[in-house]
Amino acid sequence: MSQVPDPFKEARAKCPVMHTEFQGEKVPMILRLKDVRDAARDWETYSSDAPMRVPFPSEEDVRTVRQYPLEVDPPEHGDYRKLVEPFFLRPKQPEMKAKITALIGRLVDDAIERGSTEIVREFAIPLQSHALTYLLNVDEKEAETWIGWGVHVFKEGDGKSKGSFMEDYCQQMFERAEANPGDDFFSALNAAEFQGRKLSLEEKLGYANIAFAGGRDTIIHAVANTIAHFGGNPSDLDYVRKNPDKIVTAGEEMFRAYMPLTHIGRVCPRDTDVHGVAVKAGERVSLGWASANRDAEAFVDPDDVKMDRKPNPHISFGYGPHLCLGAHHARAIMRQLIKTLTERVAEIRILESEDNVEREVDYDRKVGYHTLQVELVSR
Repeated sequence: MSQVPDPFKEARAKCPVMHTEFQGEKVPMILRLKDVRDAARDWETYSSDAPMRVPFPSEEDVRTVRQYPLEVDPPEHGDYRKLVEPFFLRPKQPEMKAKITALIGRLVDDAIERGSTEIVREFAIPLQSHALTYLLNVDEKEAETWIGWGVHVFKEGDGKSKGSFMEDYCQQMFERAEANPGDDFFSALNAAEFQGRKLSLEEKLGYANIAFAGGRDTIIHAVANTIAHFGGNPSDLDYVRKNPDKIVTAGEEMFRAYMPLTHIGRVCPRDTDVHGVAVKAGERVSLGWASANRDAEAFVDPDDVKMDRKPNPHISFGYGPHLCLGAHHARAIMRQLIKTLTERVAEIRILESEDNVEREVDYDRKVGYHTLQVELVSR
């Protein structure tokens, strides 16, 4: 059975928090599942009302707008969230499910025919980009632009220029939708009202920013990690092939074990004692999603990757009021990817790979791949 390294295992066993450092800033990372859940629910103590400071690393240098509804606290958060929820529920619709099924089938068939495929750029990025056009209900031709943005819209190459370029692009999309309104994401935000008024341009850009940035690298890494897992553990692919009723549990286990997002930030509005660590008003706290997903108090054999793990109370999509809007979308992609692999692929041969490792002061953690060259062998 495959095991995945856990860089937080020793720290979590010793203490509920790891006092560490990010960008020269001392930050306590909350490590245990129950404690992370409690903090995620307690928005008055651990606030998201901190534009550009919710992600790690913080993004003051790569964007100019607050991300809506991510960087807003209740009760306003709920009102902002309701404006876009219909789009993020689209993956439940048969028409969108059919599009995702066809897209993944086409990508898998192309990879089989190609013989050798670099999964990150030839498979995962196109999959994420085309599927996002379905979610936002825009012309699928836009995916060709988005594919060129790379794994992360901010972090590859010159982050500042990429962030500015994306904001300019989104403004153009809102202007086009204003001139020719339709049923798409941009037209909906142009027409939307928040508490009796039209949304400002800053608010609309903030929605678009999180739609493009928030679920990009996470889905790309999840797709690559899943293909790599089945390549390194062919018995797991065979197991799910013989037990298709385990596709859902296998997908949830991929999200838990290979959580792409290590953690997320919150800001304490007041001086706060965080499990024995003094945090001053205005300072940040980290909610350790990846560590919480490996908590032995909540998961049996947490380092093992089990296709039939149940229960699986992972928090890879967050917890509390800020539960990830894109969860339905990510799950739809993951489940169809696993289903298609079991139906069309006999074997996944890993030819060459370069890990994408998050290197911080107190830990190194693999989040995905820079490159993953594989051969998909047809059944």
